[in-house]
Amino acid sequence: MAIEAWRALLGAHATATDRIEAMLAEASLPSLAWYDVLWTIYRSPDKQLRHFELADEMVMSRSGLSRMIDRIQAAGLIERRSCPSDRRGQHLAVTEAGQEMLRKMWPVYEAGITEHFATLVGDDAGVVGEALRRVEDACRARAPKCAEAASATH
Repeated sequence: MAIEAWRALLGAHATATDRIEAMLAEASLPSLAWYDVLWTIYRSPDKQLRHFELADEMVMSRSGLSRMIDRIQAAGLIERRSCPSDRRGQHLAVTEAGQEMLRKMWPVYEAGITEHFATLVGDDAGVVGEALRRVEDACRARAPKCAEAASATH
């Protein structure tokens, strides 16, 4: 039963995000990954994050994230700022153009969430959300222990 639920989660995620990506592309907007980077930075305290803090929030490789950050910066949607507490460090901050892009992308993203998720889970949205939050919370809580165990064996 658990493996069927896992496969359903993976399949639902893949197909729903593919459809939302298509909706964004049809509207000549950047990808969902760009939205996630912009939103993650924008919603953070002081509307800026260090690169490693962003990487901790994102679900992608650090090298892939670095290349994406470079492309988003080249598009003028984020900027790098000096970190006052660490002369070598930098913060990533969403520019005015980045905030405008979030405003343009959100209605399309919201429509995709509604069409490809919310209307389909209906009254079960609370149950689905709670179950997925339990999984996420438990995995995040175990992550440091897993990293410590892996480093102890090597």
